[in-house]
Amino acid sequence: MSFNTLPKIVMPVHLSRRRFVQGLAAGGVISGLPFMALAGKEAMPSTHTGSVPELIGPNFDLVIAETPVNFTGKPEMATTINGSLPGPTLRMREGDTVTIRVTNKLRDSTSIHWHGIILPYRMDGVPGISFPGIAPGETFVYRFTLEQSGTYWYHSHSGMQELTGMYGALIVEPRDGETIRVDRDYVMLLSDWTGADPMRVFEKLKAHGDNYNINRPTAADFFRDASRMGMRAALDTRKMWNEMRMSPTDLADLSSAVLTYLANGATPAGNWTGLFRPGERIRLRFINGAGNTFYDVRIPGLKLTVVQADGVNVEPATVDEFRFGPGQTCDVVVQPKDDAYTVFAQSMERTGYARGTLAVRAGLTAPVPALDPVQWLTMGDMMGEMGGMNHGSGDMGGMNHDSMPMQHNMMGMKPGGMPMDHSQHNMGAMAGGGLGKPSQTVRHARTEYGPSTDMRVDTPRTNLDDPGIGLRNNGRRVLVLSDLSTLGGPLDPRGAEREIELHLTGNMERYTWSLDGLEFGKSSPVHFKYGERVRVILQNDTMMTHPMHLHGMWSELETAEGKFQARLHTIPVQPAQRISFLVTADALGRWAWHCHLLFHMDAGMFREVVVA
Repeated sequence: MSFNTLPKIVMPVHLSRRRFVQGLAAGGVISGLPFMALAGKEAMPSTHTGSVPELIGPNFDLVIAETPVNFTGKPEMATTINGSLPGPTLRMREGDTVTIRVTNKLRDSTSIHWHGIILPYRMDGVPGISFPGIAPGETFVYRFTLEQSGTYWYHSHSGMQELTGMYGALIVEPRDGETIRVDRDYVMLLSDWTGADPMRVFEKLKAHGDNYNINRPTAADFFRDASRMGMRAALDTRKMWNEMRMSPTDLADLSSAVLTYLANGATPAGNWTGLFRPGERIRLRFINGAGNTFYDVRIPGLKLTVVQADGVNVEPATVDEFRFGPGQTCDVVVQPKDDAYTVFAQSMERTGYARGTLAVRAGLTAPVPALDPVQWLTMGDMMGEMGGMNHGSGDMGGMNHDSMPMQHNMMGMKPGGMPMDHSQHNMGAMAGGGLGKPSQTVRHARTEYGPSTDMRVDTPRTNLDDPGIGLRNNGRRVLVLSDLSTLGGPLDPRGAEREIELHLTGNMERYTWSLDGLEFGKSSPVHFKYGERVRVILQNDTMMTHPMHLHGMWSELETAEGKFQARLHTIPVQPAQRISFLVTADALGRWAWHCHLLFHMDAGMFREVVVA
């Protein structure tokens, strides 16, 4: 997995934080003049401000190239598809055989992965796993038959190209017609723009894992805590975090210190707008195409009825807000009555937001909410069930840092549990057939006891009703995994024949990410036997939420009791959480399985899966 280094441009422009976070009102793809001729200007004309082209299948031609963009007043190079960022929305129909010709005009190899689409593995688009990649100057033809419908997306799986703009929406219309009845249908593709060379950003994280954490506790925070908690408790809390060499606000690797947040390619100042007539039912197809950002999405003044998750129809669930991570999709239906509403998507670490507007006519806006307060990680986020958290949908009783217990010597940071003599997936293969409830016995692999792992959780929580840090007890009804219920139930009625257990691991100080303490390149593939029904257990032994994406096969999420919950292609696993899902190994070949936070994947949280 090589990185693509963007051209380094020395600019005399000194951007204010507001300009960088909000972006330019006219930010987007620059056209008409050579890039270097534009380099000294602060604001450039653009071909669009969030107006994404749409192509209708079954035949498509896509050209990958470098195109100058200007989102913040500083022109830079992006990796674009047909000169657009995001790339064109591709509309297809279930049952059709599609042909997609991808021509590479870059100086480096490229690829396209069709995220969430079930297809032959050689069409999956992962260099080194399913095909060699598309060399400069070459054209590769993807051809596959669509076996599903719904909202999906596509993106590069080469180097840092996804982070530099190479992604787009993919909509598959149902063969027998749409069952979700609406008057209007909009794609809302959320992403993030670094405004920096991704490789340089990665190097800074390797040097200091919290380099972009602008919410680190300050002296003012300490004195405020001392006044609330008492001096001794405040000192103990700081001592605990210092001993762990961790920060209680380290919720994301990147922040608005280096990111501008985009909605359909438009900055917050650009304000993408979708028009409607009062009383209409509007479908918003939210896609998280960010390389690094979990978004918390709401539309103040409107209820969101969730009708689809990861391209699959679910029992409608009405909420005020939902969180989703890179790789996930969430379709909602709204019915606006007033003239204008703000579509507000704040980043999980609360440093910035993407924004759009629903309005009865162009030019109208609605108030933009203030960012929610920053919340600290709790003991429950660090050590699971022993942390004393209360869980509940929407109205959570989770602790904040003012009420943290001080028994940090009990935490799973210290070596705990009995290490295994072999990797987790081999241990799982020893299990017998006809398994019922997923195992609750925590087994740390021997490979977790090394320099790549700074934390192990011995008492993980297994509930699916926690909205996560920053959303607990916020007065709004927040979507949780237990709210999702796939219509029609599981695709395969069989129970699990065996279990595979893998732990999500990392070392924040070293900025290493792995599975069972082994980075990709040091690990062996996970093997599925063709046709078998496998239970996968993922346990998060880190402080961060990881959106885990298994290529080629559906992941059927289940409860701790082994009851089917929802069919997904990307599953977010929260800190100190242990979850399980069933997989039917019906797709022969070699597949990727990884965290969809791009730097985590490239740092090593990646495995190959072989179905044979």
